[in-house]
Amino acid sequence: MTKSTRLAAAALATAVLATACSQGSATRDTSADGGKVTLRYFTFSAAPDHVKDLDTIVAAFEKENPKVDVVVETAPYDQYFTKLQTSIAGGTAPDTFELNYENFVTYASAGSLLDLGSVAGDSAPAGYAKESLEAFKHEGKQYALPASFSTVVLFYNKELFKKAGVAEPTASWTWKDEQAAAEKLTDKKAGVFGDFQPVQFFEFYKTLKQAGGEFLSADGKKATFNSPEGIKAATWLVSKVGKTMPTEAEIGGTADYDTNLFKSGKLAMWHNGIWQFSGLKDVPFEWDVVVEPGDTAKASAVFHNSVAASKTTRHGKEAYAWAKFLSSSNVAATTRIQSSWELPPVSDQAVLDGYLKDPKPANRQAVFDSLQSIALPPVIKRQQEMQDAVTQELSNAAAGRVSVEEALKAAAAKVDELLG
Repeated sequence: MTKSTRLAAAALATAVLATACSQGSATRDTSADGGKVTLRYFTFSAAPDHVKDLDTIVAAFEKENPKVDVVVETAPYDQYFTKLQTSIAGGTAPDTFELNYENFVTYASAGSLLDLGSVAGDSAPAGYAKESLEAFKHEGKQYALPASFSTVVLFYNKELFKKAGVAEPTASWTWKDEQAAAEKLTDKKAGVFGDFQPVQFFEFYKTLKQAGGEFLSADGKKATFNSPEGIKAATWLVSKVGKTMPTEAEIGGTADYDTNLFKSGKLAMWHNGIWQFSGLKDVPFEWDVVVEPGDTAKASAVFHNSVAASKTTRHGKEAYAWAKFLSSSNVAATTRIQSSWELPPVSDQAVLDGYLKDPKPANRQAVFDSLQSIALPPVIKRQQEMQDAVTQELSNAAAGRVSVEEALKAAAAKVDELLG
């Protein structure tokens, strides 16, 4: 999945971030010369499909705030946090930047973020969905504002289903239904695969929930995913490799392999996020989406992104104004909806209803249906190390180097060390 590639070696993350707190921002204070403030914003979700949409939001903000220039900087997700950590450690942190829910705790607990409430005098900014706003509080303080959310659904190529004489997926499908269809749809001689679901952390915690398991103990002090439910979930993922989806060797580390496979009409089913909608507008075949199949239960991954400000910024008020505009203004909300750039975390349902008017994909209602059974990622202070550990061990199982049971046992031991 595009959003879930391996990031920086986060074993150094806490130390790196803490070090940055004593250093200044590299942002030049331009308020004295010419009266304008230059505000840097660093993002991963805008590139490559939504840079123009972000430009639209920036232009609207600058029109309302003529003394502020927003300079946008982008990086691919698999490079983003490495660059962000490096800039913070080197005292060149951007004034504002995008943070996802999974990494927010690390940055907030390290003291790298500006308390936006202290700048705004606004402990409960209006216009947001309450649960989204709460997700980006740490120790009672609002260190980021929710900017967007997205869900993972099952994409499918309608033409491949029709050609194979297989009934299209429905919301009532289970893993068994998906597996049976994937086997019929796979035609390796023609280079067609029936399914693609990456074998890694982000898919595992979700399928674990679908199998009725829990990732951590109730007190959050111990890994519990090496359970019978965890073995079932990991086996479900690993069993696809080399049968109904490509092997690690076939993928060969190629970036966006799954995206290109689906766009080329060679992939029947694809577990991915709604951020892919805009990039599929012009593919030469019919496709649609449905809520992902479950096992004993339904569970859909929901990702939250936010806008935070560096604690070292010299422009706290401007940073807060930009964060609030980008995350809750009508211009930002409508731009996101019209371009299928994820969804705004606003409380106005009328704004969200406009999302359903876009005819592609036809079953956009699946996006909202998936919110009825949410699987949030487990979050710990040493988040990235945990994600990497689980992904590494699952990859070993997928490659046949170890059994699923051995992989989960090793992963659980590593996570327990991180929790300790």
